[in-house]
Amino acid sequence: MSTPDAIRWNNNQLELLDQRALPNTCAYLSYDRAEDVAHAIRDMVVRGAPAIGITAAYGMALACRQCGEQPSVAAWTKALAAPRQTLADSRPTAVNLFWALQRCDLVVEQYGNGPGLGSAMLALAQQIHQEDIDINRRIGDHGATLIEPDSLVYTHCNAGALATGGYGTALGVIRSAWREGTIRGVIAGETRPWMQGARLTSWELMQDAIPVTLATEGAAAQLMRELTPSWVIVGADRVAANGDVANKIGTYNLAIIARHHGVKMMVAAPTSTFDRTMDGPDIPIEQRSASEITHSQGTAIAPQGCPAHNPAFDVTPASLIDAIVTEHGVIHQPGRDTIAAHLDKATTGGAS
Repeated sequence: MSTPDAIRWNNNQLELLDQRALPNTCAYLSYDRAEDVAHAIRDMVVRGAPAIGITAAYGMALACRQCGEQPSVAAWTKALAAPRQTLADSRPTAVNLFWALQRCDLVVEQYGNGPGLGSAMLALAQQIHQEDIDINRRIGDHGATLIEPDSLVYTHCNAGALATGGYGTALGVIRSAWREGTIRGVIAGETRPWMQGARLTSWELMQDAIPVTLATEGAAAQLMRELTPSWVIVGADRVAANGDVANKIGTYNLAIIARHHGVKMMVAAPTSTFDRTMDGPDIPIEQRSASEITHSQGTAIAPQGCPAHNPAFDVTPASLIDAIVTEHGVIHQPGRDTIAAHLDKATTGGAS
């Protein structure tokens, strides 16, 4: 078995695997309007920074179809402004969303003065989709070189095929290391409140017959003390200029626990997830509805009227991260200088 595609284009519609229903139901929802795609991103039908970026690009292709032909770049920019903004507002922490929309802007500038912008935008979305799969495999192979033989690793949230174009970032490293025979098993944290680790990561790894053990959030410290995993491996929604990393809430906790127990911390992310314009404390943190933690599947589990705070992400300081792995190689001891050097070499083709 293998993990089904999270995103696919079929019959001039975008089809998204409804990740809210997994693992019990594997069903696709179809979209032909950009505004509905934005709602799908916000409502967690699709999630994961790379997958959000890909989905947004397809959303812009749908927006072009909605707008019909326009006579100029200025007219296209005006016609696409509202759907573009709706997509941009859907998940503010995931930098890949804005990276993809900026690439869409370039297509408008290039093709907006003649016919065929819609076809060009769809071609871009499909290109971004395929690029992401290729990038993930390179991330996986680079990260696998850091995994010692007979390793047990710990992962958090879902940074696999479901969160990307395919293969995965953190799970890409795990898949490549499993192929190389250096991983003997994976601990997956449940990842409250959406339970991506329980519902998605465990399911993905079981599809590939990679041994996985599910753990509650509160068991992480005890498991690290008992089992001594080699690495905690996570993805990222934004990597800041100073090397701080925004990822699913609970990642910061794991980094602190890992450092205490001598377990190394690895972040796997494409260079499209890096943001050279801000440091970690400046990263916007999405606040989600309190009902996600006061209710479970619509049933109240907290007293009525109980206040709740529900940040979707936290920021892990670079000082707690041992390595960031990109499609261009490994950044050891990440910080402002090492991040800048890596990105500069990647731009000129010098990173490896």
